[in-house]
Amino acid sequence: MHRTGRTRRTFVAGAAAAAGSAALPAGQAAAAPRGPRAGRTVAVLGGGVAGLTAAHELAERGFAVTVLEKKGLGGKARSMDVPDSARGGRKPLPGEHGFRFIPGFYRNLPDTLRRIPFPGNRNGCHDNLVASTEVMLARTGREDIRLPFSTLGTPPGPLSPDDLLRTVTGLLVTAANLPAHEVAYFANRVLVFFTSCDKRRLDDWERTSWWSFLRAARMSADYQQLLAIGITRNIVATKAEVASTRTVANCFEAFFFNMLGRASDGEPDRVLNAPTNEAWIDPWVAHLRSLGVRFEVGATVLDLPYADGRVTGAVVRDADGTRRTVTADHYVCAMPVEHARTVWGRALRAADPQLGRADRLETDWMTGIQFYLTEPTPVIHGHINHLDSPWSLTSVGQAQFWKGRNFPADYGDGQVRDCLSVDISEWSRPGVLYGRTAKQCTREEVAREVWAQLKAALNDTGRTVLRDSALHSWFLDPAVDGIGTPEPRNDDQLLIHPTGTWFNRPTARTAVPNLFLAGDYVAVDIDLATMEGANAAARQAVNALLDASGSTAPRCAVTPLYRAPEFDALKRHDEFRYGLGLPNLFDLG
Repeated sequence: MHRTGRTRRTFVAGAAAAAGSAALPAGQAAAAPRGPRAGRTVAVLGGGVAGLTAAHELAERGFAVTVLEKKGLGGKARSMDVPDSARGGRKPLPGEHGFRFIPGFYRNLPDTLRRIPFPGNRNGCHDNLVASTEVMLARTGREDIRLPFSTLGTPPGPLSPDDLLRTVTGLLVTAANLPAHEVAYFANRVLVFFTSCDKRRLDDWERTSWWSFLRAARMSADYQQLLAIGITRNIVATKAEVASTRTVANCFEAFFFNMLGRASDGEPDRVLNAPTNEAWIDPWVAHLRSLGVRFEVGATVLDLPYADGRVTGAVVRDADGTRRTVTADHYVCAMPVEHARTVWGRALRAADPQLGRADRLETDWMTGIQFYLTEPTPVIHGHINHLDSPWSLTSVGQAQFWKGRNFPADYGDGQVRDCLSVDISEWSRPGVLYGRTAKQCTREEVAREVWAQLKAALNDTGRTVLRDSALHSWFLDPAVDGIGTPEPRNDDQLLIHPTGTWFNRPTARTAVPNLFLAGDYVAVDIDLATMEGANAAARQAVNALLDASGSTAPRCAVTPLYRAPEFDALKRHDEFRYGLGLPNLFDLG
């Protein structure tokens, strides 16, 4: 990797996404090719899940990799130390952008976790995943819905359309007190999507909002809150009224079959057994260093100059303000889309129009806040969806899953015994305490407002779950800045998925032969802003780079979302009907 002086302005892109079939055995690196290393240096721009995945796959295949990261390795997935929280030789309290959620339908990220060594674990960091056993739909002013949450035992045999309808109906009757005709209608919509051909999914359902697909406007408030709004706004920080049906239903389909025990990596809801950096990111970085990966933290990428059909360098600014240019044979742009597109100059965009289309991709705020408590307050052994909270909160009590980590002994000032981690998905709706949106509140007001909304949902059924006297302190992601002023900012936003988003997603391969794209905004099968999407996109970028460099190393395996094979015949029939302009066979309108 070479450094040069000042830089030219402009930038380009290039690479591909061939979903290879061969994967390296767990923990085994490919032998570095003999001879000179010309053409085998790579600059990975961004050290989040996408960047670290790309570095991992490339280093195992003998490439010399340098990762440039602006803030902290792990990106939005990392945990971070709460400033000035440690006393008496203890570790600082662990804060985070938002809690980690690694469902069993993920297939690519778990493979990476298995290949990261961890002391005492046969399956590396993957053995640090633990399953929750229940979920709560917390209703404000109403009885909460508390449900066991795990796979449903022995995977069922072949499913017929009637079997599918009965299964979905049974789950909903158990989970929610909805009118029978609304349960039946939702089950029918699930069947319609599951039996829709790819052309209909892309041409029709990608352009149809989840709200419209479910006919939510005609249904009860509970139907809207549970099945339309709850699935989208509280989980993926996008609005049911505009979210693409294809995006939401693709993940619902994978999640549904995960619950049935099909093609799953594990239980539907899993978390880590320690703060993220301890359980995953730090061991990952250590392993990558052992493979020869270099890290430059504090390097902000400013520009990707472009000349003679190639990216000629990455202009960066170091933490001390020094500007320099990092050069390599290949560049993997693994920055979040809202940052990546700021360094795609005019010449680079001219070289590949898909970079310009990425300007249309939308982001929103979904940011975490942690409340540290002086008494154990697990609430339930799993996640809580606060369905009626104005700010669309989801939460989880974390200390119960952090086995072997003792809060009073190991963290903070010796008084903290639990960490309630909360994600805020709605930042533009008035709250209950101040009547202002989260963006209009100061950091302190956001903390008080979220605490009030949590208590409203959990302390309303005759039992005091959250006590003011137990609140020790709180930590709001520092990426959020300027709230309570006319110019609120969030440096770590989340890609959202309004209708038509897929058509603006770029591929990992660009028209520039030494530039490759990796990130959860890249076109991958999961089609959702997730760690799984970032991991899959990085694998596609590496495969494209291997093709461009002429490497004979094994290609990365890229595993698609599961689809039930017994519906293949119905999908072929639907493709015939779609060609004739007819609706899906099961579509009741």
